[in-house]
Amino acid sequence: MQIFLEKVKTNMKLLAADKILANLAMLVTVTLWGMSFISIKTAVSEVPPITLALLRFMIASTILFLLTKKKEPAAKLQRCDLGKMTIAGFFGITLYFYLENTGISLTTASSAALITAIIPILAIALDVLVFKTKLPLIQSIGIIGAMSGAYLAITANGKLDFSSQTFLGNLCIVGAMLSWSLYTLLNKSLNGKYSGLFLTTYQTLFGTLFLIPLSLFEYHQWHLFSWNALGNILYLGICCSALGYFLYIYALSKLDVTITTLYLNLMSIIGVLSGHFLLAESIFPAQIIGGIMILISIIIINCTASPIKNVACENS
Repeated sequence: MQIFLEKVKTNMKLLAADKILANLAMLVTVTLWGMSFISIKTAVSEVPPITLALLRFMIASTILFLLTKKKEPAAKLQRCDLGKMTIAGFFGITLYFYLENTGISLTTASSAALITAIIPILAIALDVLVFKTKLPLIQSIGIIGAMSGAYLAITANGKLDFSSQTFLGNLCIVGAMLSWSLYTLLNKSLNGKYSGLFLTTYQTLFGTLFLIPLSLFEYHQWHLFSWNALGNILYLGICCSALGYFLYIYALSKLDVTITTLYLNLMSIIGVLSGHFLLAESIFPAQIIGGIMILISIIIINCTASPIKNVACENS
């Protein structure tokens, strides 16, 4: 009996250690992703949007591919899923990061980080439209609240101004969020067949392949860039898209979806604060109110949602 109790205590200590490591991994992940907005803002001032995405994901896809081959040497992509995987790669990597990089080049890193918080809301809204999912009244109210907050975050002053460069940049960020939401829907039928690491690796590879010909349209903007830009490209490719994802998938395997979602909400806050303090970007009162509305709405929706399985995703 004593031996049994000692084993139980040992297992509990190991579980506690796993939880601590998983929480630390999640905290590091959201910090890396939250800081990605200012990194993109800095790099895109020298490197055009598609070229920046290509360089970033050439680095990331190489690391992820080697990691996948080491951890899952027997895993193979089924021919019947090739089309879905390719389309998902286009929406989740090519289109998403083209729109995000373009948007951040026009708006502030803080605004982009704030608008990114609406991803869960858009995913739910598309799920309702495409799959006719029925939502409880409280979740419907939460979506309306989040969309109202997003309006304030996008317009900054509550008014639509299509001639404003910042407003157009914010619209690009919204477009990127829609692209990511479509990506998550496309992944629904693939999540049970492949691991999160395998999905992300191959979708990143396909997305990178699309970026190669598209980057040629920016050929006239190519030039030697500074060490500062190179450092930011390496940070985005290695830290955000490779290390960040690796830590995230580890955390997903140890923590409940509610906890990981709450951590992901910190990403926008870190992005806004880093943009304000490191790039001296201004944040309008209406944007702060909008951001608070979005975060409260997401918390309400998460607290009232049915338990769901953790799914790997990366959007920074």
